Amino acid sequence: MKRAGRLGAGAFMALAALFFLLPLYVMLATSLKTMDEIRLGSLFALPLAPTLDAWRMAWSGACTGLTCEGVHVGFWNSVAIVVPGTLLPVLVGAVNGYALSFWKPRGGEWLFHVLMLGAFVPVQVMIYPLVKVLAGLGLFATLPGIVLVHLAFSMPVMTLLFRNHFASLPRELFNAARVDGAGFWRVFFAVMLPLARPVIVVAAIVQVTGVWNDYVLGLVFAGAEQQPMTVQLNNVINTTTGERLYNVNMAATLLTSLVPLAVYFFGGRWFIRGITAGAVKG
Repeated sequence: MKRAGRLGAGAFMALAALFFLLPLYVMLATSLKTMDEIRLGSLFALPLAPTLDAWRMAWSGACTGLTCEGVHVGFWNSVAIVVPGTLLPVLVGAVNGYALSFWKPRGGEWLFHVLMLGAFVPVQVMIYPLVKVLAGLGLFATLPGIVLVHLAFSMPVMTLLFRNHFASLPRELFNAARVDGAGFWRVFFAVMLPLARPVIVVAAIVQVTGVWNDYVLGLVFAGAEQQPMTVQLNNVINTTTGERLYNVNMAATLLTSLVPLAVYFFGGRWFIRGITAGAVKG
């Protein structure tokens, strides 16, 4: 019975892996083909003469609207958004979780429940109010504006991760630091933050993949000069002028997904370690 169960689980995982890997294979194979070979209709066939011409065009020559500079502009825009859009939420979420776990500020539980409620509000519901607020502050369609939006929408998850992690730590550490005369910030930076490395990794992975893969917020709040890579990818694929270059479209799609894939391959084991170390306990 146990052997049959293991075989069934293995078969299910193999089918699930095939379900996700097959589209990736089709995209990769198509991106390495010429348009003449694609027109033959052999969707699953390996490329007869692999070429990186489509990748070069997608990176530096594909049309993303009125300009034909490829998706490399969007790549650097996404980097400029992701770096502060990850560092700030992780830091603020860590401070929130630390305060809610050990200092118990007046109204802290109420604030925590409000933050958790925000996690269940659809992003689309908040778009118009945020547009009005950012426009009033002069931050609409700017880099600080889109970073601020990502900071706001990340707070429920970031606060929950750090609050639960800090709540799993022995309170004696906090009490000992307080007896030694350490204040709020000294306890945070000298004691709690070094112990939060596993959850920091989890939070960073969650935030990087979320911000990089975002389309709606980038489309609305980033503005024409800071359009992220996902928005430029949409412009490349949905262009209605000239011949539809499927190999360039597939190459642009893979280029856009390289960062999340790299985060998964190089940070996946750290993510699992962070989860098992108490990132979602409490």
